[in-house]
Amino acid sequence: MQLSVIILNYNVRYFLEQCIISVQKAISELDAEIIVIDNNSADDSCEMIKRLFPNVILIENKENTGFPMGNNIGVKQAKGKYLCILNPDTVVAEDTFSKILNTNNWQLNNGIIGCKLIDGTGNFLPESKRGIPTPWVAVTKIFGLYKISDFFGKYYAQHISENQSGKVEILVGAFMIMERALYDEIGGFDENCFMYSDDIDLSYMVLQKGKYNYYFHETTVIHYKGESTVRDEKYMKRFQEAMQFFYKKHFKKSIAFDYLMKVGAFVFTKIKKNQATESKRQINEYIIFSKEDLKLNLPKKHKTLTDFSHFKNDTNSNIEIIFDTNSVTYKDLINFMNLNKSKNLTFKNYIPDSKYAIGSNNSIDRGEIIHIKN
Repeated sequence: MQLSVIILNYNVRYFLEQCIISVQKAISELDAEIIVIDNNSADDSCEMIKRLFPNVILIENKENTGFPMGNNIGVKQAKGKYLCILNPDTVVAEDTFSKILNTNNWQLNNGIIGCKLIDGTGNFLPESKRGIPTPWVAVTKIFGLYKISDFFGKYYAQHISENQSGKVEILVGAFMIMERALYDEIGGFDENCFMYSDDIDLSYMVLQKGKYNYYFHETTVIHYKGESTVRDEKYMKRFQEAMQFFYKKHFKKSIAFDYLMKVGAFVFTKIKKNQATESKRQINEYIIFSKEDLKLNLPKKHKTLTDFSHFKNDTNSNIEIIFDTNSVTYKDLINFMNLNKSKNLTFKNYIPDSKYAIGSNNSIDRGEIIHIKN
């Protein structure tokens, strides 16, 4: 088998459904499998998979085992030569896997390959490519020094742009592809880390094997970042613990750095809370992209456009774009988001068979599911 897609789920039933739909389309011409590990979700994620996706391999954990152990459990069942570690709150394009699995990419690279990630509003997620977060590099990130000058830009690997492929040190666990043999060689994710530094640690262990990782910009994946990670005090506590785990494992412990981490974490949490408050908005109009004349029961005025060339963003009103996923490919809607990101535009994907629209208005808050009757 060529590819195993490993998806670890916890309480994101609707995002998981959309993710699986997009993955199924992307592997339709590949010898591939989808494995979902559910970390004891309280919602109906498992029932949904059994009902809608009987060909998906489902592993139901009886407790929340954390990100590293959950993925390791899934990999043990995988049959593919290549593994894709994928978050459930993602959408892949139809050609994402075929592009990355191209033989040329693996002749250039012998470690992990990642790709360009955008949030639910089309904005680039800089964690798509990163450098090793040494204590100094982590400080430049926490206090925002990377925004001042590229001299401080190692955390987000600013030596290459978002639209330029190249070698990087660290890739993000929301989307990473590697050979199964390499995963086994380094022992997979370190289960001593519950979450947040696991992808950093895995990427770093690849580097320690004398290999390198690669950022591939020629395909884009949506990551509704806020859905799987709520930016609150609990998140920051776990983030600090995760970074301390990484430094204890690979670097010398620093009391000064621990203090800076606590100060930075406090400031970071306050900023994120303010951003979340400021991000709330009212929709003035809906625009539906569909080849069908959909009659959706929406709370505001709406119109249907049959193709993207008919769209003009010539107003300052808040517009929500709804993509009919039976009419628009994920690749095309991702490209549209890339090209038309704007402060007055938000995006939702309509899943006709399940009668809901789904998306996120920013990379901080949890996502939004709109149940629609037509």
